[in-house]
Amino acid sequence: MPVIAVDKPLHLTSHDVVNRARRARKTKRVGHTGTLDPLATGVLVLAVEGSTKVVQFMEADSKDYLAWISLGAGTPTLDAEGPVDETADVPPLDGATIRAVLTAFTGPQKQIPPQYSAIQVGGQRAYAVARAGGELELPARDVVIHSLDLLGVYGRVQDAPRTFDAQSWAPADTGLTFTLPDALGEFPTLLLRASVGSGTYLRSLARDVGAALGLPAHLSGLVRTRVGRYSLADAVALEDLEGATGLSDLNALDFPRIQADAAMACELRRGKRPRRSEVGRYVVTLGGELVAVVDGDGEGLKVVRAWA
Repeated sequence: MPVIAVDKPLHLTSHDVVNRARRARKTKRVGHTGTLDPLATGVLVLAVEGSTKVVQFMEADSKDYLAWISLGAGTPTLDAEGPVDETADVPPLDGATIRAVLTAFTGPQKQIPPQYSAIQVGGQRAYAVARAGGELELPARDVVIHSLDLLGVYGRVQDAPRTFDAQSWAPADTGLTFTLPDALGEFPTLLLRASVGSGTYLRSLARDVGAALGLPAHLSGLVRTRVGRYSLADAVALEDLEGATGLSDLNALDFPRIQADAAMACELRRGKRPRRSEVGRYVVTLGGELVAVVDGDGEGLKVVRAWA
């Protein structure tokens, strides 16, 4: 019942990957902790069979990306799916100006999701309305952008690096090489390393960074390099899913641990609230086995989910 980080290939949906995992693992019980768009690649975390219980505790994990933002061309989808529906000449841009703009996007933000997204308003999926030629009024959402590092500015996306060191995720001569979607043209492109909180759309960030520079823009490439404790360097290929060992439920949960005795474990499994001084979310173990995920308020522990 492992939790497995998969390297999602280009052009597959997250649901495609889940279906392949179901076939490879011979089970219908496969979930994931957060989707990736078809034109994005990288870490997609899957939970198999009983491990689907931990998905709820991993959906809020922070995520790291490499993002290619092409300036001077906007698209309805905000990415390289296109088509280009707005263009503008891009003036010379210096690194200091771009970094100042990026700094303004770090920290808590209000972000309007893309029209081509799975968000529902009034029972309607935004992407379904968009594909039919309509548009929903999507409210801005609270997101957090932890950091945005400018790795380079290039005359066109075709000139931007594709190979990166798997530890620092800086451009390198050797390392992991990524395939980007077909470019929509020869547009000046920013290469960013981004660390963001759950629910952040990098497509929306591309749109908003472009707007702050006075330009239409779109996300011309995206690689997710980390989800929580899962790094792309440790992710398995789709063809290796059948034999992948992954992590146990306990090791997949990125919370501090409380070592319980038998009496406390029994109380928690019965839904009781043992008195403890911890504050925040914890994993409780007994003899190296997962007992429960709990929330502490300084006086006692409240069970969020218990394991038999």
